[in-house]
Amino acid sequence: MPMLFIRALQILCVAVSLAFVRASPLEPRQCAATLDLASVVAHRLQDHYYNPSSGGYNGGSLWTDANTFEDLHNLMLASGSNDFSSIADGTFLGRAALNPSTNWNNFIGGSFDDAQWFILALWKIADFKGARGLDNSAYLTSAAKIYDIIANQWDDHCGGGVWWSSARTYKNAITNELFLLTSASGFLRNRQLTNYLDNAKRVWNWLKNSGMRNADGLFNDGIDFNTCANNGQTTWTYNQGVIASGLGALFAATGDRTLLDEAEITLDATIRHLSTNNILRESCDNAASGGPVCNQDQGIWTKHLQYYLDTANDAGRTAKYAAFLGSQSSGVLHFGTSASKDVGSVWYAPDQGGSIFTPKTSASGLAAHVAAAKYAPC
Repeated sequence: MPMLFIRALQILCVAVSLAFVRASPLEPRQCAATLDLASVVAHRLQDHYYNPSSGGYNGGSLWTDANTFEDLHNLMLASGSNDFSSIADGTFLGRAALNPSTNWNNFIGGSFDDAQWFILALWKIADFKGARGLDNSAYLTSAAKIYDIIANQWDDHCGGGVWWSSARTYKNAITNELFLLTSASGFLRNRQLTNYLDNAKRVWNWLKNSGMRNADGLFNDGIDFNTCANNGQTTWTYNQGVIASGLGALFAATGDRTLLDEAEITLDATIRHLSTNNILRESCDNAASGGPVCNQDQGIWTKHLQYYLDTANDAGRTAKYAAFLGSQSSGVLHFGTSASKDVGSVWYAPDQGGSIFTPKTSASGLAAHVAAAKYAPC
């Protein structure tokens, strides 16, 4: 695609998004055409990868499956459909939530980042069930039990933070960003839970001073166990999205608008440093040219930008990112989607044989379409 055409399309998208926001500030809307794209991907994902026996996805993993459950319910809440309404209770996560004897410490297996992806999925399922007048108490209760496990992983090593796992050998960005998000969001769900708000403030203060955000404005993977300094490891796209949704939730809880500015340091850095042709690309990825494939989770960034814009609730901030979200959906459609409607890992360029296709890459594309349906030009 010629670069002049791409640039012209970007300018047009910005103009359209600005016009939309000025004409109808903050009104809920969904682009039906983009939701249709999401629905096609979701149906293919379920038909091709979902295993009803295991309650998970063939070729998936616990944390990516949890994200996929969240994505399906995010889609149904956006579209008003019930296409996947029977899925939740049969998933491995739903089965555990509905079993009052579940030992959540055993279930999460000492993985404290995975555990918080479970919380987000449980909450989204609960939101869907609540919106349909269904009993969601088991999902909410399970999320609260997992949260308490995570909160107990905080200690003073390297000045604070929760551990990545029960081995207690690593403190990293994503686990603590998720703790910021689950703490602030949990408080928004029940403002009597002041300990959640205290935890959100405490972990943000720690993250801000941890040194994990580098000079480019991006969060590296974690900190060195011995020196407590930034370890310089990969700046995954999901690290840059979850910090924004967490700060957005903390803003909604406190009214402190400086938190939005902090979030956008990293969102803007993502666009500047982790995109090609205005489409997300992991820093370690060269799959379009037949090189290495690394993470395939760009859709988590788009989903958490959606959540950030939900809580920021600001027309100007929505306009700032609308066109970029549209570019992700376009990249998924034109570069990432196969003839069978699976979505691959490469969105930023035509597939040259390096793109891989898994349930998590399809879920990633699904998340990009849902976020664009809400906030991108239609």
